[in-house]
Amino acid sequence: MPAPCAKSPPSQLPQISVLTLSIPVAMGYVPLGMVFGFLFVQAGASWWLAVLASIFVFAGAAQFMMVPMLASGLPIASIALATMVVNLRHVFYGLSLLHKLPTQPWARWYLVFGLTDETYSVLTTLPAGTSTIQMVVVALLNQGWWVLGTLLGAVIGTQAQVPLMGLDFALAALFAVLAVEQWRSAASSAPLWVALLSYATAQTFVPQQALLSAIGLSVLAGLFWPTSLTKETQP
Repeated sequence: MPAPCAKSPPSQLPQISVLTLSIPVAMGYVPLGMVFGFLFVQAGASWWLAVLASIFVFAGAAQFMMVPMLASGLPIASIALATMVVNLRHVFYGLSLLHKLPTQPWARWYLVFGLTDETYSVLTTLPAGTSTIQMVVVALLNQGWWVLGTLLGAVIGTQAQVPLMGLDFALAALFAVLAVEQWRSAASSAPLWVALLSYATAQTFVPQQALLSAIGLSVLAGLFWPTSLTKETQP
């Protein structure tokens, strides 16, 4: 009798609508994209350049950082270096996703390009039977929400002075929702506690590099975590 119970979830989970999975991301990406588009236009750039940045750069926080750097006339090399440093955490994300990424080159490369914090969170909750198309559509939808928000914000920025204060909290709220979903879908709450303790330790000893240090501590914890504990939780 245990065998049918163990087989039923994999057959049902891949049928979850990718749009449903992407809606929580949309709640954060559309307003944040609007803020970026608005600020980009207010800095003196054309609205279509803001949209192109969200299509071809798609770097979230790095795009916000790019606005004052472009406005001050910094060289492209300096902006590229700063963007690489800000997005260095994605190296760790990618390493943990290697076993999930599809083998098709076109899909693999787009998922590498479109990997963001939120897309990573959604992809890691997908079941093993998820198809390549579903994974790519999730990433495409997430980027689409960001591009849509950028377009709306850029258009608003060219027409009127609209206060957008408070919308930056949408990112914190989005991370909270994704963390709860990760906690609910995980077999153990240990990764969450490891992440919290790692950040608390990093914030105490190296506050200037707290995020990068916390990621490193979490990776070390994952490398040395006893695998027997994970096996015991499997049915």
